Amino acid sequence: MAKELKDLTKRSVDYSRWYNELVVKADLAEQADVRGCMVIKPYGYAIWECIQQNLDARFKATGVQNAYFPMLIPKSYLSKEADHVEGFAKECAVVTHYRLKANPDGDGVVVDPAAKLEEELIIRPTSETTIWNTFRGWIHSWRDLPILCNQWCNVMRWEMRTRLFLRTSEFLWQEGHTAHATRQEAEDRAKQMLEVYADFAKDILAIPMVRGVKSETERFAGALDTYTIEAMMQDGKALQSGTSHFLGQNFGKAFDVKFVNKENKEEYAWASSWGVSTRLMGALIMTHSDDNGLVLPPHVAPVQVVIIPIFKGDEVDKFDEVLGGLAKKLSAKGIRVKYDNADNKRPGFKFADYELKGVPIRLVMGGRDLENGTIELMRRDTLEKETLSFDGIEERIPSLLEEIQENIYNKALKHREECTYTCSNYEDFKQRVKEGGFFICDWDGTAETEAQIKADTQATIRCIPYGVSQENLRTDMVSGKPAVARVIIARSY
Repeated sequence: MAKELKDLTKRSVDYSRWYNELVVKADLAEQADVRGCMVIKPYGYAIWECIQQNLDARFKATGVQNAYFPMLIPKSYLSKEADHVEGFAKECAVVTHYRLKANPDGDGVVVDPAAKLEEELIIRPTSETTIWNTFRGWIHSWRDLPILCNQWCNVMRWEMRTRLFLRTSEFLWQEGHTAHATRQEAEDRAKQMLEVYADFAKDILAIPMVRGVKSETERFAGALDTYTIEAMMQDGKALQSGTSHFLGQNFGKAFDVKFVNKENKEEYAWASSWGVSTRLMGALIMTHSDDNGLVLPPHVAPVQVVIIPIFKGDEVDKFDEVLGGLAKKLSAKGIRVKYDNADNKRPGFKFADYELKGVPIRLVMGGRDLENGTIELMRRDTLEKETLSFDGIEERIPSLLEEIQENIYNKALKHREECTYTCSNYEDFKQRVKEGGFFICDWDGTAETEAQIKADTQATIRCIPYGVSQENLRTDMVSGKPAVARVIIARSY
């Protein structure tokens, strides 16, 4: 067994440590020299590229086009929408000078005091302000609407406590920004994109999501409504995995984005914004992986099938002909396959390494297999092995990948269902929430009750969930007041 795998902390011993070690040992990412930032390594970035490419196609299918806006935002822009600036003020990184100069003492460089900017620039924490300032020049008539833009970029939100993928000061994401002629269109777009995210999470990441609406306290800064997808990790904690916001006319008014409507009257544009980030990588890892390493759903795995020959030095050509040919046939079917005939690593190391990296299917052929026309197959989701006839393996692989994808999703769904509880007794809740899980509770709708729950348990209202009945509401378990909504409460990342 490879040392990297043997030394991986067990989830039952320390779940947080297991996650941190796995991200590094599986070659996904590492800490950067800049505090709070990360280096995403090629294998990790390949997963992100798969996420990016699939989401991008889904966005474009709804009429969205990609664009790009500046990373630096004038400070004055963030002052125009009061709730927005209040929400992000403490997380902003500020650029104050535009030049360095040689240190007069001869030691490196220093900031040139003569190069102070007239107005400080903010490294974007999100781009609503700069995009809506731009929209003002694009929008004049209802015929100019809707505008459906998305950008793939990095953002900066200063974080004191960081964890790779889950919470870093700089992270990668996409942010969609749309402008509409009517309130209904903007609300419909925000809800539509939430469904795009939820479908993507199920179909590609094999993660079942709870969809719902955030409470007023948990809304995005500047939004009238925030819609969310929430995933349950194996330790029972929630992870907010994507959000979509109905922004009303707040940014239209703040940046004076007006248009002449069909009745020839002037009004402010309506807005939505929506985004997911590299936090999805954390969700992917913590939802599916095990004590042996990553478990990657085939639809998002950079390598779906690895083929490993076990040969003596003079046999390599025979294996290359047979297994290299299989690799080409699988590749022609659109399967991401790697044929690893490198002779500088032992087969045992390769087995452990690809297991650690979550490759869904491993095919192995030794000398006896070559003679007998057989091949060993191992599936990563169950760790089951079987010896199969080499004839027909090419046809077996595509359906098996789909079977693995479905099994991984069903396992995650079963875990969530088993760890979702209905609770109406606060003392009972305070004890049980420590062990993790989603708790369906009746809520009186007040920020005071939310704050009390968070202070007592570190749990928060994740959302008012879709698919959960809002009928026959009872009293709030904290305040004893009549409930106005049924919510999901959980500890979260």
